[in-house]
Amino acid sequence: MKIPPAKKPRGFAVIIALVAVTVLTLLAGAFAYAMKVETRLAANTNNDEEFYWMARGGVEKACWQLAQEGNQPFSSKKQYWADGPGDGPETNTILADRSISAMSDIPIGQGTVSFTLNELEEKINVNTADSQLLQQVLTAQGADPNAISVVSDSILDWIQPGDNPRPAGAKSEYYLGLVPSYYAKSAPIDVLEELLLIKGVTTNMYYGTPPDDNTPYPEHQLGFGHRPNQEANYKFGLHDIFTPFSTGKINLLTADEKTLECLPGLGAGSESTIADKIISLRDSDPPIRNIGELLTQAGVDPQAIGQMSTYLDIRGSTYEVHATATIGGIAHEYTAIVCRTGATVQVYNFYRSK
Repeated sequence: MKIPPAKKPRGFAVIIALVAVTVLTLLAGAFAYAMKVETRLAANTNNDEEFYWMARGGVEKACWQLAQEGNQPFSSKKQYWADGPGDGPETNTILADRSISAMSDIPIGQGTVSFTLNELEEKINVNTADSQLLQQVLTAQGADPNAISVVSDSILDWIQPGDNPRPAGAKSEYYLGLVPSYYAKSAPIDVLEELLLIKGVTTNMYYGTPPDDNTPYPEHQLGFGHRPNQEANYKFGLHDIFTPFSTGKINLLTADEKTLECLPGLGAGSESTIADKIISLRDSDPPIRNIGELLTQAGVDPQAIGQMSTYLDIRGSTYEVHATATIGGIAHEYTAIVCRTGATVQVYNFYRSK
């Protein structure tokens, strides 16, 4: 019997070759991508100093803008620093038709820089707020009544020196019992996110309740508080209202509706329309620029006007500048805190934020 020879496998070498080619192609692609990333990182490193000075140039341009409006007796959202159309005598100055957006993408060096300005007196200074103001903010926010005194006292204890906590507050003894443990700062807040370290302050309280919040309990409707373990549905976050930098006064001409409703005498509820009236009156033609007249025409109780004047002003002095430097499609953002006294503007803080 004739035994046929075994058949040799055919095509196996071709398969091996195809697999090898595929692997080598993938390795070559990965190597090329890695080289591209390394090249880009090297370019970023080489341009770091230029990004820095470009952004600093944008901040200086913002300071120049603020200085030109520095002799105005008020500051409003209609002025050029806020990208407005102009407000009052400034329309006849060197700033005519030179709003912030008109000065965007300024060519500097190898790229461009643009900047925006935010007035910090449009918010409440958390470092200077007293107990009454803190509690009003938390009430307007919709915080649970049981949390209001805890958070208010704890914020004051975090900021002010000493080892003795307020009745509902907390000092280092409390925070050292947490995991991880840390000390109470007992000094002014530098970064607003410090609030998240303070007793009673939750993520939702700080950022506001997200619109797609899926809590296990529905929001209460009768005003009798929340069920156990149910967090309040906050109308806004503390980061929308507070700033760690400002003169401590709130500019009645730039504060938004949320901030205005946090002021004693302008609280939410039946008086919530007062904030709307203030905004309408300050933006009317002609606009009202007097604190007493604004509050009176908005319908504020005359007895509350004197109390509210402690917190109010019509002029901003502290600004946050965001300068974005761009080179070859790569952008870095820097933030500066600047203070204006008359026509003099000084930079007090400057750092890369993105």
